[in-house]
Amino acid sequence: MPEDGPVTPDHSRSQSFGQLPDGRDVSLLTIGAEPGPVVEVLTLGATVHRLVVACGDGQRRNVVLGHPDVEERLASGDYVGGTIGRYANRIAAGRFTLDGRDVQVGTHDRGNSLHGGPDGFDARLWDVVAHDADEVVLSLVSPDGDQGFPGAVTATVRYAVDGDAVRVTMEATTDAATVVNLTNHAYLNLGGEGSGTIDDHELLVEADEFTPVDATGIPVGGHAPVAGTPFDLRVPTLVGPAVRTEHPQVADARGIDHNYVVRGTGLRRAAVLTSPVTRTSAEVWTDQPGLQVYTGNFLDGTRRSTTGGRYRQGDGVALEPQLFPDSPNRPEWPSAVLRPGEAYVSRLEWRFSVRSSPAR
Repeated sequence: MPEDGPVTPDHSRSQSFGQLPDGRDVSLLTIGAEPGPVVEVLTLGATVHRLVVACGDGQRRNVVLGHPDVEERLASGDYVGGTIGRYANRIAAGRFTLDGRDVQVGTHDRGNSLHGGPDGFDARLWDVVAHDADEVVLSLVSPDGDQGFPGAVTATVRYAVDGDAVRVTMEATTDAATVVNLTNHAYLNLGGEGSGTIDDHELLVEADEFTPVDATGIPVGGHAPVAGTPFDLRVPTLVGPAVRTEHPQVADARGIDHNYVVRGTGLRRAAVLTSPVTRTSAEVWTDQPGLQVYTGNFLDGTRRSTTGGRYRQGDGVALEPQLFPDSPNRPEWPSAVLRPGEAYVSRLEWRFSVRSSPAR
């Protein structure tokens, strides 16, 4: 984790994105260069604002959703492109026990804590630690008691472009026992931002099990086999038909909004998203045990896009590597507990590739 304090970003690759209501400036920082990926990162939420890649049909496209200004980002509840913390996904009723102490954190999603609480890391202004042509590092200090979570946590996020890949490294340390689970909430659309839904995309997820949830998104029981369900994405599967089945888990969530148990350990491929139309694929690699697949079920046309449109259901898919939902209340699952002297590290990579000829 970088030890230097905040620095002035590379002015040749930075610009203003506006101001917060309290007058603090929000910066837009660019990394990468053609013909590889070019990434625009906001200091507000350590957010992936735009991610432009070369597609298989010869065009370059921005393949992530984003909001046009600070006001829209702050008003949005869709976490578009943001860094999520302290705890990605849900904690039942916002309650858990840590070292014998009952902890209550902020709730705002059907009585549960979601993505760190009502004022999560995605709504914070991060400091710039380093910024050069191919890498940007941002940091955030979350004080003891933030959203109800114990311990003062220092988090960093490093975005780096390497060839046709974008690497994201999320780290955290604490001065007291707490729980940490960070992820990135980019919505991918390989047809290009503003091109419509991802119904025609194919999605493969390297998982034999998923985590059934109740009507509020909290796990019920343990994991379940994907075989024989719409959650079976072990081979490339069209997204549109998968999210329009009568399976009660899909109906309750208005699509897929579920954790998948990724096979294996260490940095490995968790998912592949492909647009047969633009002949472009994005592989998601992670070292985390779970992958939350969210098919943009509650994008409802109220929030504006970077290109002036409005996002609607299914306009992007978020593939979020993380620990399992409600892990602080499930001791049998990989632990979210972080203690002083330990380092939380989570690695995510988007690896882009193209098809040389149209899909058959």
